[in-house]
Amino acid sequence: MTYTGTAADDPTANPTTTGDTVAAPLTRRAAREAAERAARRPLARTASAPTAPRTSAARPAAARTPATRAAATRDGRALGVTRAAAPSASSRKRRFMAPVVLAVAAGMFGTMAVPAAFATTSTSQAGAAQTDAASDLTVQAQQFDVSAAAGAADTSRDGFSATSTATLEAQAAAKAAAKAAAELEAARAAKAAEYAYDGKTAEDYLADDSTGAATTASAADAAATSAAPAAGTPFSLPAVVATAKQYIGTPYVFGGATPAGFDCSGYVMYVYAQHGISLAHSVTLQDQVGTTIPESEAQPGDVVVFNDDSHDGFYMGNGMIMDAPKPGGSVSIRPIWSSNYHIVRFGI
Repeated sequence: MTYTGTAADDPTANPTTTGDTVAAPLTRRAAREAAERAARRPLARTASAPTAPRTSAARPAAARTPATRAAATRDGRALGVTRAAAPSASSRKRRFMAPVVLAVAAGMFGTMAVPAAFATTSTSQAGAAQTDAASDLTVQAQQFDVSAAAGAADTSRDGFSATSTATLEAQAAAKAAAKAAAELEAARAAKAAEYAYDGKTAEDYLADDSTGAATTASAADAAATSAAPAAGTPFSLPAVVATAKQYIGTPYVFGGATPAGFDCSGYVMYVYAQHGISLAHSVTLQDQVGTTIPESEAQPGDVVVFNDDSHDGFYMGNGMIMDAPKPGGSVSIRPIWSSNYHIVRFGI
């Protein structure tokens, strides 16, 4: 563009011109400095367009023309300077929710993890206390041996007494024997009560002045009664045999001592009661009151007693016995099945 006026009319040649003029293009250095100044302003909404150094005079109005603004915008984009975007509603919500989520997470951690940690500590402390107590007991434990002779005899001192093992065992054995005897007697009584019998008992025969044999026996029994008594006895063994044979076929009844039913010792007791001999209802006691004789001297009517006191019956000669055998059997004569026995005679 060519000016036709004088030099005074040239606005570029006269710096004092106050009219509107067109701004000169920014150099690269000026644009870079302007970009740096804009970067140091964090709250600046836009990057300021680089301008020439300010003078004391007001900026010409012509410097804010659309051309100059476009040029400044191009230079700012070239240098990476852009307008800061306004915060959106979602970004503001995220900034608000972040501390809230952190606070809630911290509260949940404190509610769940901290009590568990304290509980673990308490449990470990209790376990440590128990371990310490067990350790103390182990350290303080004492061991000693007691001689076997210490329990061999009863002793007492200062108002205290101790019972020996032997005494305790003897007392226990006595109680067991008494209990067994009571149970046996009760069982015998209960079994005998099952059978009805209204005749004479062994006690009745013993209470009678006479033996009763002459009034109740048959003619053969009477003949046997008149025979000579056994040596040293007030009665005749053949008479005992005759009386005992009257009850052949009587059923075996545990605890029985009448013609309604006999057991082994009850049978012997009942027969001998009719001849004035009082015996207990027990194999052991019958064995004790009798006199043991050699088998070579035995006669029918003597009593066979097994050595373990488990059974007895009438000796019948020639290795035979007449007895009340066992439950389900009845009084009969049969061979003696064992050699483990001895012969007992009563009345001598």
